[in-house]
Amino acid sequence: MKKCSSLIVLVIVGLSILCTQTIQQRWQKMHDSKSDALEQFNEAKFGMFIHWGVYSLPAGIWNGRKIPGLGEWVFYHAQIPRGEYKQLCRQFNPVHFDAEAWVKLAQTAGMRYIVAMPKHHDGFAMYDSKVTDYDMIDATPFGRDPIKELYEACRKHGIRLGIYYSHATDWMDGGDAGVSTWLAANPDDTSKWAHWPANTWDPSTNSFETYIKSKAKPQLRELLNNMPGLMEIWYDVPRHMSKQQSFEFYKLAYDIQPNCLINSRVGNNFGDYWVPGDNKIPGKGEGQDIYWETPGTLNNTWGYKSYDVDWKSTGELIYWIVEIASKGGNYLLNIGPKADGTVPQESINQLTKIGEWMSVNGEAIYGTKSWTVTHEGPTNLEMKSTNHREKEGFHADFSAKDFWFTRKDNAIFAIALKWPEEGKITIRSLSNSDTAVPKIGSVCLLGRDAELEWEQTTQGLSVILPGEPVSEYGYVLAVKMMTKL
Repeated sequence: MKKCSSLIVLVIVGLSILCTQTIQQRWQKMHDSKSDALEQFNEAKFGMFIHWGVYSLPAGIWNGRKIPGLGEWVFYHAQIPRGEYKQLCRQFNPVHFDAEAWVKLAQTAGMRYIVAMPKHHDGFAMYDSKVTDYDMIDATPFGRDPIKELYEACRKHGIRLGIYYSHATDWMDGGDAGVSTWLAANPDDTSKWAHWPANTWDPSTNSFETYIKSKAKPQLRELLNNMPGLMEIWYDVPRHMSKQQSFEFYKLAYDIQPNCLINSRVGNNFGDYWVPGDNKIPGKGEGQDIYWETPGTLNNTWGYKSYDVDWKSTGELIYWIVEIASKGGNYLLNIGPKADGTVPQESINQLTKIGEWMSVNGEAIYGTKSWTVTHEGPTNLEMKSTNHREKEGFHADFSAKDFWFTRKDNAIFAIALKWPEEGKITIRSLSNSDTAVPKIGSVCLLGRDAELEWEQTTQGLSVILPGEPVSEYGYVLAVKMMTKL
């Protein structure tokens, strides 16, 4: 009897391994078919993230108390009963929402794509969903579908659209977010994250599996069928999802839109591209030879929070764009519109200034790849997370000896964030003693037509710059090689 039981166990284990291998192989085949879509995604480089929902109405304040944490997590951090949160929807009436204005703002900033938000963790559908009446049409006085309007505005103005969908966490209808299944398989998990991010104060009666079957998957089918040509799906927080569940969410999108990219937060290593972390730039040795995208904020939150006024400066935001591009990644910069549908003026101001820089220097960002050297110079910053940035602030004293590099075709772009006082610079990484550096044919300053006076020696590439700075946020040299890189 023991031998028979042991044999059955071995068969079950063997079938489980075979099934896992089969799922991995099926995913790999689908993923490999997206090579062109991934290249187009990576060439775009700079996009707009939009966190906007009912949570923008309390704006981080509940019952007169400032709620710590991210603005879009007010439901969770204030432990609002589900019935009360539903009542909040009746006040959500963004009468000043203008999809075309948002798309044009993205274009002004030099952004090439937008990721909007049909559903965040609060479970509310920001579109006309037939799956539930907990949506924009049935639960609010607004009476319009903002996701559909954004989709149409993007198509009109030539901007690619992606969507964010919280597949694993839904505080209204999502059961326990898979916690019970996780703890059954991992009974020794007593960490503070064991029950995160489930609704434990007023949970729905749904099981996690029922939520997936009756809400998450049907809504994703709605969105994918109603909006052909999506660029990407941004899943999130798959902490307690099984390998099978993550694969099914990947395959669901593939079956309807085979070229739609899926981020790594679908879970269990089934994404098409990697998300390093919120407001995180990969460190040394991370993100090499893979596609990736860093989501970032203009202040310290994603959804609108009325008292978060720690706005990043234009110089800092340009640094993020440059640092990320030099390492080969994409930057998805977030706006958190207000409940009335307007974008905070601080966000508009910064995006406009970024756009001015991108209009001159975008050639060094769009369509570029990382070079063998990403940066030379004394500045050495770590960007680890949203909390790290909020706690540490941004303290950078850029030097005229700091250069970041990108490459495209036969050009290496040297990006500086400070104009040299003496008007002459030397880029050590472009010396003629380095066999990895082809012979230089010309050196130009983006934004100026005339070729510069330059000399390539064993010490580096020395360049004499014109007397007047082209921008208060530095400059870019286009170094054209005699042969293709």
